[in-house]
Amino acid sequence: MENQIALLKRPVKTRAGRRGVMGWAGGLLLAALLAGCSGGSPVNTPTLAASLPPGGETMVAGTATPLATQAPEASATAPAPAETITEQPTGAPEATATQPGSVATFPDPNGFQWVEYASGFSRPVDFVPAVDGSGRIYVVEQGGLIRIIENDGLLPQPFLNLSARVSTEGTERGLLGMAFDPAYTQNHQFYLNYTDSSGNTMVARYTAAGDGYSADPGSEQPLIQVVQPYANHNGGGVVFGPDGYLYLSLGDGGSAGDPQGNAQNLNTLLGKILRIQVSGQAQYTIPADNPFAGGGGLGEIWYYGVRNPWRFSFDRQTGDLYMADVGQNIWEEIDSVPAGTPGGLNFGWNYREGAHTYAGEPPAGLALVDPVWEYDHTQGCSVTGGYVYRGASLPEFQGIYLYSDYCRGTVWGLLHMPDGSWQNQALFNVQTAVSAFGLDAAGEIYLLDHAYGLIYRLERR
Repeated sequence: MENQIALLKRPVKTRAGRRGVMGWAGGLLLAALLAGCSGGSPVNTPTLAASLPPGGETMVAGTATPLATQAPEASATAPAPAETITEQPTGAPEATATQPGSVATFPDPNGFQWVEYASGFSRPVDFVPAVDGSGRIYVVEQGGLIRIIENDGLLPQPFLNLSARVSTEGTERGLLGMAFDPAYTQNHQFYLNYTDSSGNTMVARYTAAGDGYSADPGSEQPLIQVVQPYANHNGGGVVFGPDGYLYLSLGDGGSAGDPQGNAQNLNTLLGKILRIQVSGQAQYTIPADNPFAGGGGLGEIWYYGVRNPWRFSFDRQTGDLYMADVGQNIWEEIDSVPAGTPGGLNFGWNYREGAHTYAGEPPAGLALVDPVWEYDHTQGCSVTGGYVYRGASLPEFQGIYLYSDYCRGTVWGLLHMPDGSWQNQALFNVQTAVSAFGLDAAGEIYLLDHAYGLIYRLERR
């Protein structure tokens, strides 16, 4: 049984006890859209209390439009924790040796709790620590605002308001991701991924005021626009990797089953993880070691064959990449790629859903990478990717990747073992709609409650 915890710092015993069952109405809304509104019904998932997002009117086939010419760049007592499961699906990248500084076993979750840290947000979807030493936290709201937490308090004035240019029609669209430039202290630049008023993906650069408290919408410098054929599967991740390049996640364009075949099509950015050089560039350039920098596909592509990667991150210590890819009918998956692995990996969608056949047979010789972990829809319906814990306050969690399911609120730990296998354990059930996780500058971990606009931090009891 998972650790049924109390979400603390307010008189709360469970989410239902505080707000009533109405919480799952908002909670399941994004779950439906992240799951892609597929034809099949997830098994044993709660009944939706809100309508599913529309499939969207078919547009011109999902196309990518770089906006400049690019060139390659030279509480209550909890039950006992669930039984630990050990598995390593075939087809994953070769495992590295033991992860330095990682624990070898999961901690007893009864000794820990998610404590309410901040409130007052509207549909938070991203949590970004300042990189200027100020200790501020920037929280991205799906409706188009970016809010600031300073000294553990929410500031009344937004950092940026893009609500006039962000589309949230269909409930999955919106302002979805943010990242500060590695040279932010010199250039004050940051990057956003949002759905524009036409329903298409926009990746743009902005410049903040020198004090870090505000940014002007007029400073926008568009970098990439991607035509979205449907209203769902926008991806939205914006992350700088350990190599200094900007990584972006884009879903397959939406509807169900990838009807346009975008994830396997190397001539569209849909269904891909992108990798570009933006810092110090007027627009952006293609890193010379990108797999298609010399042709055979769009140069921006780093990985392909993904459905709707809802949150990916890099282990701050090892540089390994972790990615959660939302499934279609049955399987939710976690992918992991060791640091230093070349680009060009194909994660299999829509030939496969997770490690299982979905549609058609891949061409002979096409290598597909299976997830390192997956779960079926008896355990949830929409995976939310997280982070590997690398903070100092909770050494028992060192090296454990924490992730969740939006429908069920289960928080699992995934641990890469010295022999290359993976162990997974259900640690908590927070009984809320987890839209994202975040790390602060010190590496402490937080989760975002999409339904009620709350942020929680993992702490010792």
